[in-house]
Amino acid sequence: MSIRVVVADDQELVRSGFSMILEAQQDIEVVAEAGDGIEAVAAVRRHTPDVLLLDIRMPHMDGLEAARLVCAESGCKVVMLTTFDLDEYVYEALYAGASGFLLKDVRRDDLVHAVRVVAAGDSLLAPSVTRRLVADMIRRRRAEAAPEPAPARLAALTAREEETLRLLARGLSNAEIATTLFVSEHTVKTHVSNVLSKLGLRDRVQAVICAYETGLVTPGSP
Repeated sequence: MSIRVVVADDQELVRSGFSMILEAQQDIEVVAEAGDGIEAVAAVRRHTPDVLLLDIRMPHMDGLEAARLVCAESGCKVVMLTTFDLDEYVYEALYAGASGFLLKDVRRDDLVHAVRVVAAGDSLLAPSVTRRLVADMIRRRRAEAAPEPAPARLAALTAREEETLRLLARGLSNAEIATTLFVSEHTVKTHVSNVLSKLGLRDRVQAVICAYETGLVTPGSP
């Protein structure tokens, strides 16, 4: 079954370029393109894609508001597109439910890989820039309000699930977590699924945010 994708960007050359790269893959189908946030939301409602590549800065409705609507209304995974690796809107986009972000100068292979990873239920957490964004975002949030005590929010997790969350927040892949905990990747997937379910989280990005907010992991910790 093909991965269904909507590409939303107000620059036609960028939009068509990404679409051509993705359409060249046997397992990916671009079902629609959109030139602004309103069109992007409408396209998701109409075509029910698996992944939405969404530019942050667009006319009529920006990518942030579009991400909020799409994530609230559907199970479509949102990947934000930005020109700047420290674009301030990325912080809010992650809170809105986006599964990660890509720079617009992303390499062809990395774009294809990102779509497959997100469609499979993972998130774009491996790049150090994403972890830096999450850590900095939490610093900003903590400056505004005290975080919820970890015991209260994480009480539903088993010790192994809590350790899985800690390693996930450090940016480790399922394979790396499995090696660290001396368990199978299947077991790790089960732990991750349990963490998301028990904490009411959409995906791994929100799990990382939760780990930082509760103090389970702190910015700069190994």
